[in-house]
Amino acid sequence: MVKSLLNAVNKMFSNDDLGKLLLRFSVGGLMLFHGIHKLIDGVGGIAGMLAAKGLPEFIAYGVLVGEVVAPILIILGILTRPAALTLAFTMVVAWLMVGVGKTWALDKTGAWAIESMAYFFIAAIAIAYLGAGRYALARDSAWR
Repeated sequence: MVKSLLNAVNKMFSNDDLGKLLLRFSVGGLMLFHGIHKLIDGVGGIAGMLAAKGLPEFIAYGVLVGEVVAPILIILGILTRPAALTLAFTMVVAWLMVGVGKTWALDKTGAWAIESMAYFFIAAIAIAYLGAGRYALARDSAWR
């Protein structure tokens, strides 16, 4: 009885392509909110952090690639693997800019202080390995 129930549940939820779509939507969609914030408020804060580290301020516009362009591509399933690697790289840069000192810390609610950076980094790497799956706008697998 239990085994047949487990087999039925396993069969019902055995859709790797739907799982990839849900992962793409959640990672791309949630990161896109960060990017929209940068589009609305600008990248001045990031430019200031870069300048404080002796780096050129124009590099701040690169965040729009990682937080707007890459998430949109991930959601659509176009160039999914390169877009996911771009997002992962963006999270490494974010960690280097603001998270290194928080790596072994908890925030005021008890969560890992770099939890969202780690989530986006690991999920982006997972997407890079998994690819877009069948539910993507790109029909040619080379462009997924």
